[in-house]
Amino acid sequence: MTDLGWIEGAITAARPQAMAALLRYFRDMDAAEEAFQDACLRALKSWPKNGPPRDPTAWLIMVGRNAAIDSIRKTSRNTVLPPEELLSDLEDAEAEAAERLDGSHYRDDVLRLLFICCHPDLPATQQIALALRIVSGLSVKEIARAFVVGEAAMEQRITRAKARIGAGDAPFEAPGPVERAERFAAVAAMIYLVFNEGYSASGKAVEARGGLCDEAIRLARLLLRLFPAEPEMMGLTALLLIQHARSEARFAADGQAILLEDQDRSLWNRTMIGEGLALIDKAMLKRDPGPYQVQSAIAALHARAETAADTDWAGIDALYATLEIMQPSPVVTLNRAVATAKVRGPEAALAMIEPLGARLEGYFHYHGARGAFLLQAGRRAEARQAFDRAISLANTAAEATNIRQYLDRVTAEAESSSS
Repeated sequence: MTDLGWIEGAITAARPQAMAALLRYFRDMDAAEEAFQDACLRALKSWPKNGPPRDPTAWLIMVGRNAAIDSIRKTSRNTVLPPEELLSDLEDAEAEAAERLDGSHYRDDVLRLLFICCHPDLPATQQIALALRIVSGLSVKEIARAFVVGEAAMEQRITRAKARIGAGDAPFEAPGPVERAERFAAVAAMIYLVFNEGYSASGKAVEARGGLCDEAIRLARLLLRLFPAEPEMMGLTALLLIQHARSEARFAADGQAILLEDQDRSLWNRTMIGEGLALIDKAMLKRDPGPYQVQSAIAALHARAETAADTDWAGIDALYATLEIMQPSPVVTLNRAVATAKVRGPEAALAMIEPLGARLEGYFHYHGARGAFLLQAGRRAEARQAFDRAISLANTAAEATNIRQYLDRVTAEAESSSS
């Protein structure tokens, strides 16, 4: 890995803790962001020459804090001083900040930051978008893609959220039990999207974004300790664990993605899967089902299958049908169609996703799935058009390559069976 690649990964991993600590010191979201960005710029200059610090997070916090304090001092030189009697009573703010840094608990800082971003004064969509931007440092483009909206609309959403937080005098202390319960859904959704951003990375982006999955799981476990009896928190944590357990088998040596049915299941992390399955079983005992539990149950059916042929597709189809009722969305229906194709054939899957065309016209995975169903149904010309559309919408070169490789493989298999 190049120095630059290592630095990007270290900064990505350190961002939640560093931003949380800086926000606690300065109690201003813009000031904390500027301090962190300044620290990142200095890291890009310093680390390649001097080598990585022992604790990148602590380095970024200290450098960012000092840079912000220096900026404040420069500004204060041009500010009229208060009366002498007031100056003499001022405490040493810098010494106090350093003491708070030395005694701080990063875990509590991150939790505090999560709850500030997911403040109930904000609409749910703004809460999640703000947390993705501030906590995890995702770009506006990445967040917009997660929400399937335009970049300009997402930029406005994040700007409004930051302004509302700043104007609302939000408390910078961790909320109590009642407030934690009220904000649980928004924080859980944010963690889920952070995980998906890391999980969907491919090619060279895997190294830079792979840490997001670990960060999401770490935050999920943290919330599980706060909500030990909440079945949906068990379901979310289980879902992330089982999905992440397949990491070693998801990509070939050349960086190309490997479909679930083609993965070497001996590479799956069985310890992580076992932890996830235990959480699912525990959640089911609560008899209070929710969307995360259903999704984790779907992941569990995949994990329990010794081979791809052993997969309980009928069970997966039924679980997706339940999820459609709990959390209706065109993406959920698209995912269900994959199971439906296995159970009732590709024409049934095509009939299921046909009404989604208008809403998912700009969605890469819709055209990729539709092309696969058309190909399975023997409608090759239509499949080719769908795949061409998917390739044109690919977010990365790897996605486009995966479509071409899938098409080449299926075509080769068809020619082999006919000869």
